[in-house]
Amino acid sequence: MAFEFLDSKALVTGGARGIGLEISKLLIERGVHVVALGRNEEDLTQLQQQFPQAVTPIAMDLTDPQAVDQLVADMAWAHPDLNMLVNNAALQVEMDALAGDPAQNIMNGRREIALNLDALMTLSLGLLPQLARQERALICNISTGLALAPKAASPVYCATKAGVRHFTRAIRYQCEDAAAPVQVSEAIMALVDTDMTKGRGSGKISAQQAAREVVDGLARGKDEIWVGKAKLLKYISIFAPPLAAKMLR
Repeated sequence: MAFEFLDSKALVTGGARGIGLEISKLLIERGVHVVALGRNEEDLTQLQQQFPQAVTPIAMDLTDPQAVDQLVADMAWAHPDLNMLVNNAALQVEMDALAGDPAQNIMNGRREIALNLDALMTLSLGLLPQLARQERALICNISTGLALAPKAASPVYCATKAGVRHFTRAIRYQCEDAAAPVQVSEAIMALVDTDMTKGRGSGKISAQQAAREVVDGLARGKDEIWVGKAKLLKYISIFAPPLAAKMLR
């Protein structure tokens, strides 16, 4: 079922940079008020200055679990009309589990888990009852093809994205079974040209293209939105899983 964006309000994590910034802009174009969350106050200020009537900025660190808990509590009174959640913020750290410093690897891995998985699940579970009370609502979790088959250099990142994929699907099942008015979508990214992917891979698509495919897919009510070359990966992973694993390794 198509989703009507007009007069909606969306919380977009990582909403002032990269893919999140482009998603925020496209949602604003479609009549959505964006509560943009990020760590960089300068990025948030620039977005608000560009769209002063359509953006509410929140500067915070999503790797702080207490701050995330407080954010969930604040949404109930500060934004009772919130009906969209876009979990976009993520961190990818490459590590050598054998030759790297174990303490550094553990610290980086914990930060990846805190942002990519814990914060996403806390926001989804904490805000879902509020979203379900709206006439129409939406949760979009940004994932990646690495959720299907990992690359060697980013073991924790890949594990978190696999977790995001299964979590999103399970929450979708619950909303469907309860006939809740909440669309639960997963956007599976290909390699996108952002700060996070600098110096990594080739054949990247732009953040603008990725965001447009995500927003268009949400508008069409799609459960899974395969972005860019991830569309091909979808079928390779079904019909030739060893090939998919070899390609992404």
